Amino acid sequence: MRPELNALRQEMTRQGIDYCLVLTDDFHASEYTGAYFKARSYLTGFTGSAGTALVGKEWAGLWTDGRYFLQAAMQLKDSGFELMKSEQPNVPDVKQYLRDHLEPGQVLAFDGRTMTVSGFRDYQKVAEEKGASLRTDVDLVDRIWKDRPPLPVHPVYELEERYTGRSRGQKIQDVRRAVAEASADCLILSSLTDICYLLNIRGGDVACTPVVLAYCILDAESVSLFVNPGAVPTEIAEHLRQDGVRLCPYEDVYSAVAGLPVHTRVMLDPKSVNSAVFSRIPSGCSVVEKQNPTVPMKAVKNPTEIANMRKAHILDGVAVTRFLYWIKNNVGRVPVSEISAAEKLESFRREQPGYLGPSFSPIMAYGPHGAIVHYSATPESSSMLEGRSFLLADTGGHYLEGTTDITRTIALGELTDEEKAFYTLVLLGHLHLGDARFLYGCSGANLDYLAREPLWRRGYNYNHGTGHGVGYVLSVHEGPQSFRWQKTDRIHSAILEAGMITSDEPGIYLDGKFGVRLENLTVVVDDVTNEYGRFMRMEYLTMVPFDLDALDLSLMTEYDRELLNEYHQSVYDAIAPLLPPEEAQWLRQATRKV
Repeated sequence: MRPELNALRQEMTRQGIDYCLVLTDDFHASEYTGAYFKARSYLTGFTGSAGTALVGKEWAGLWTDGRYFLQAAMQLKDSGFELMKSEQPNVPDVKQYLRDHLEPGQVLAFDGRTMTVSGFRDYQKVAEEKGASLRTDVDLVDRIWKDRPPLPVHPVYELEERYTGRSRGQKIQDVRRAVAEASADCLILSSLTDICYLLNIRGGDVACTPVVLAYCILDAESVSLFVNPGAVPTEIAEHLRQDGVRLCPYEDVYSAVAGLPVHTRVMLDPKSVNSAVFSRIPSGCSVVEKQNPTVPMKAVKNPTEIANMRKAHILDGVAVTRFLYWIKNNVGRVPVSEISAAEKLESFRREQPGYLGPSFSPIMAYGPHGAIVHYSATPESSSMLEGRSFLLADTGGHYLEGTTDITRTIALGELTDEEKAFYTLVLLGHLHLGDARFLYGCSGANLDYLAREPLWRRGYNYNHGTGHGVGYVLSVHEGPQSFRWQKTDRIHSAILEAGMITSDEPGIYLDGKFGVRLENLTVVVDDVTNEYGRFMRMEYLTMVPFDLDALDLSLMTEYDRELLNEYHQSVYDAIAPLLPPEEAQWLRQATRKV
């Protein structure tokens, strides 16, 4: 049992708390978090990016989704936490577990700053049903985490209009218009990506996501940015001031919300604003609960952003193609591990102009590790690569011109017939989705079947979505669009609009054997409009070859081969002129027609 679990239970006893909920979130419902906010990881030892821990006096559990089942099983061994596999048969979710075990008079506690308004209401309902009470004013993990890192403070920088395509002032006016149309007086923004998008600023306060730890309150006359003043250089502070943005200390957001005039109509998104901020809204105010108006704005990239994203993917394509050449020519000749392979790819990216850093922690998974959907190599787990089987490389980068996310599964040598067959089936699904033509009004739920059909026809599936939206030098995972056949209360798939950038990443994972995932980013564009309606299609942004050594050509039709050959020709045309001669020659062979 982990000593952290014992220490937390002792603190719970001192505080008179029966159950403690520890979330993955920071104060802004961010997907990734800085070191200060990794309370769940500190407590449980599980390092995946999604999960919820619940600690009782005699039992503790960790809920996570299908991406992390194998990883969590390994990391939770002997921890004192039971793995609860979310959305699996006979596994209650956290709220249902509490309904089954919480007793009248007991106390459930969590840090209200890490719980959204929507989440708080769910747990409040459970507590009321059971005659229990909530405490949201205490951070129990903080009381036992003696060497907790400080809140992050990294320098703020601006993205120029040649990158963003629209000025800060234009965006502010658009948001003010949306607030007025919602019959609201002010907007509380808590989502870091929305704040940074609106104000054309970026930072380094969240791992792999170039955002600034901040809150924002906007009304018809002013914009208040609650941020650590030391993070904003004088020149940028002046630029913000000129656009009507006032800087305030980060923690002052709570008093500012509490000081809103009575009868103010406050607009906010209950899925992103935390319950501690919400609880400060004066009782005389009314609340307009709607999605942040910045969400559809940033999801639909403008022409400048799209043009820049194409440039970013050329830069990234050079780096990843050079890595493919390197890995093909070095594995089996010199020692290469999962970790050193990831470092080598990162070194190729760092050579590209405008590179800012990785867009998420790299997944470099050899052989059986490839079956762990979000595997993360550690010094203890890192495998040495051999001249056989697959290396699954899922990586991405942030450039001033945009954000990338790419997965290639690489044949390191001789493959089995099974490995080739599954690689080819995944590639077919990828190509079929990428070639989709569809009427305007479709969502990703309408198209997801195209990617899964080659696997479903044979009785196989993968336990993750086929695609997610991607931000512009923001979060690599951005809504509201996705490719996902399942619809739940948590997941909604928006209509696919021209300008939306979405990943196309089917896969297959055979536990103990290997995994295959193939991912490109796509941008939705208009196709034709005729008497039958407005038709849309997608264009690939990613420019990196697939591995022809891994194909079972008997599974491919002429249509499939044509799709692959057309894509490979575009890759060669875009990337070859930027490679050294020997690597360009290799790329010609790697993109040969099949």
